[in-house]
Amino acid sequence: MNILNMIPTIMMVTAPILITAIGGMICERSGVVNVALEGLMSIGACAAACTAFILQSTGAGGGSVWVGVLIAMLISGIISLIHAVAAIDLKANQTISGTGINLLADGITIFACQVLFGMDRTDTIPIRMHTDGLGFYPSFYIAIGVVVLSWFVLYKTPFGMHLRACGEHPAAADSVGINVRRVRYIGVFVSGVLGGLAGACAVMTQTTQFTSTLIGGRGFIALAAVAFGRWTPIGVLGASVLFGASQALSVLLSGTSIPSEVFNIIPYAITLIALIAFSGKDFAPRSAGLPYEKSSS
Repeated sequence: MNILNMIPTIMMVTAPILITAIGGMICERSGVVNVALEGLMSIGACAAACTAFILQSTGAGGGSVWVGVLIAMLISGIISLIHAVAAIDLKANQTISGTGINLLADGITIFACQVLFGMDRTDTIPIRMHTDGLGFYPSFYIAIGVVVLSWFVLYKTPFGMHLRACGEHPAAADSVGINVRRVRYIGVFVSGVLGGLAGACAVMTQTTQFTSTLIGGRGFIALAAVAFGRWTPIGVLGASVLFGASQALSVLLSGTSIPSEVFNIIPYAITLIALIAFSGKDFAPRSAGLPYEKSSS
């Protein structure tokens, strides 16, 4: 098997994981843990597939794919604000809040498909993203752009410094005039937008329709990539490529005499092994997952 020929497939699988992981990293850098990445990806994928199919069936043409991507980003971003309200304003347990959105996503997506298509999935999408001359989908270039942009914003702009300060020491950030609540809201919203973008990229490249099993745990793998990547854009890139490659290989090698179940567990086994092997020093933002109580004094 030619490794070079496998690279486009690996990057096709990696791109949604990477985009989602960058969103999760930004959210946690602001001080809010977002375990709802799986649900946000699923909502984005469903929204993109439904939008693209409806527009194409009305003769909207190829541009409907990108309209679907934008709608997916918007809807997932709005849904993520539920987590923001619960975690930031109501001081709720962030793990429970995120889990609730994951459960909500399962119901919303299946209900939407039942209403629009009379079944628990969308119809086949007539037009999807196309590869370039090298075999790469646009999602690959989008993912690289997200990594570069996130690195620039985090380390080269005042907002990036404010974001990191809110995740490390929100009281100190507040004392110098940084609006911790607003920064954390932005962090959560960005994670939702990128989760929707990732879900749209998945449904527009890897399949021809949305199903309830399309995301298949990739949101949780992205969450693991954030920790494995030490909450840095370059680290998250490397972790996402590792996990994405393991998923792609499970597909590429599934035609052998070895039972398919063996290959299906490869991505998750590698995720667990990597987290155990590199779980030494804690690089997480100090205040990630901790509600911030503004001092009254």
